[in-house]
Parts: sequence; structure tokens; C-alpha cells
Amino acid sequence: MRVTADRAGSRVGSVEFLAALLVLLVLFRGRLSGLVSGERLQTWTTVFVSVLVQAVPFLVFGVLLSAVIAVFVPRSFWARALPRHPALAVPAASVAGVILPGCECGSVPIAGSLIRRGVTPAAALAFLLAAPAINPIVLTATAVAFPDNPEMVLARGLASLVVAVLMGWLWLRLGRADWIRLPHRADEGSSRGRAFWSACRHDVVHAGGFLVLGAAAAATINVLVPEAWLQTLAARPVLSVLALAVLAVLLSICSEADAFVAASLSQFSLTSRLVFLVVGPMVDLKLISMQTGVFGRRFAARFAPVTFAVAVLVASLTGLVIL
Repeated sequence: MRVTADRAGSRVGSVEFLAALLVLLVLFRGRLSGLVSGERLQTWTTVFVSVLVQAVPFLVFGVLLSAVIAVFVPRSFWARALPRHPALAVPAASVAGVILPGCECGSVPIAGSLIRRGVTPAAALAFLLAAPAINPIVLTATAVAFPDNPEMVLARGLASLVVAVLMGWLWLRLGRADWIRLPHRADEGSSRGRAFWSACRHDVVHAGGFLVLGAAAAATINVLVPEAWLQTLAARPVLSVLALAVLAVLLSICSEADAFVAASLSQFSLTSRLVFLVVGPMVDLKLISMQTGVFGRRFAARFAPVTFAVAVLVASLTGLVIL
């Protein structure tokens, strides 16, 4: 919803409202904590605000970089840069996520554009999975969120890269062209400046909203769920891994901010939280919806469940070896 002051004036929309709300929350967190009564409510507020304060700078920087890539990097660049052989193009496209990162919200339409430009679908899908998970912003945020466990950065980057490459190769082996149906769309004639600002607004609203929900969910889990339940669940490796994998799908947190939510779930093992970090940027509710819109329902119905299974398996094995 937008409120228009006048036709010639500026518009105050959801982005400005969200930014103002976050700034006020940070500035007046001391007074707000004093107004909150009850130990549990104060704990909830502390966890909620802490997750937001730590995650927002990485989220904003990631959104800006993603918009720059989407608007200013020519789509034809990929067709020229990737190897011609599909089997080699898959790992090359996966590693390109380090050079040209983006959040998962932006990676889906970018992958669709790559396929339109003649890039083999397997390589485009590998980039779709790798870019939100192994880019420097996400890995830096992970290092900040887990200062006492630097091995989490290596484990997350390695597991995510392996999943992206495996899914690309699986598509080469088992995928069918008729599973992907890209919608017809007309190219937008807006200037690059307007396209950049539009991309920023879209990603901030999407990612910021899901971040707030994720922070609220993490705070609620820490406060309302009995500690004995969490300890019982965390003590069972298989159940804890599956629980955090499903939680990652449901929360749909932006990859630039999910590490701070995972760090707050301290009752669970590092391996379980690694699964949360690997699954989230690859399979969640908003991604499944976006993949359905960009690639078609038949694609999403096959790609999402297989990606979920591969991500859980690879992240679990990686956690057992590295963590």
C-alpha cells in the first residue's frame, strides 16, 4: 500500500515505513524494554531486537548488491562466460555465485533470464541455488553470527556449493525441457535508475518482512517453547535436523540474515543449524512460490522436494565431518 502526497511529490511506501520502524526500534529499545513487563516478554523483546539489529546491515547491503547485479550486469555476460559443455558449465555457474552474488528473491528471475538467453538450464539452476548461499555477504554474516565457530563458514559454503553442483548434474541426467515453462513477458522500458530503485524496494519489502517474521519466530521459540522440549528434540540428532530443515522452509528468511536466527537457536547442535542454513536459501515457501511463477508448476513440484532432500543429506554429512 502506498500513500501518495501529490502527483508531483514523493511517495511514502512500505520501504520507508519499514526503515523508519527499524530506526525507531533501535533508538528507543532502552525505553521500550523498560515498558515491557514480565521476564518472558523482556526476553522475547531482547532476542527479537538483537536478531534485527545484527541482521539489517547485511540485509540492506545484500539487497543493494543484488539490485546492481540485476540491473547493470548484462544478461549476455553469462552466455559468454560459462563453458559450452553443460557438465562443466554447472560448477562454473555455481562458483559464479561468489563473484556475482544475490539474494534468493533475485536469483529466481535471474535464472529465468539466463535460460532465455540460451544458458543451459542445469547451469542456470545451479546458479539459482549457489548464489544466495555462498556469496561473500552471506558468509561474512555467518562468521559474525558464529564468532566462536568459524568452521560454520566453511561448512556452509562447502555444503551449499556441493548441493548446487549436484542438483545441476541431476538436472542434466534426469531433467526434461518440457518441465520448464517460462512466462512470456515484455521488456521494461524504464531507465536503469528506476529499475535499480524498483529492485531495491521489492527486495527490501520481501526480505525485510520475512526477516521480521523470522526474528519473531526465533524469539517465540526461545521464550514459549519449554526448554525441556527443545533439549529433548535437540538431543535426538535425526529429529533435530529434520525439525530445523522444516523450520527453514516455513520461516523463509533471507539468506543475508538467516545466520543470526540460526545462532539464536543455541539449544540445537551446529549440524542441525547448518542444515537450517543450507536448506533455507534453496527451499522455502516464498522460493517455491516464485519458482512456480517463473518456471511453472511442474518444475517446482519436482525441483523443490529433490533439492530439500539433497540439501538435508549433504549438510548433515558435512556437519558430521567438519563441525
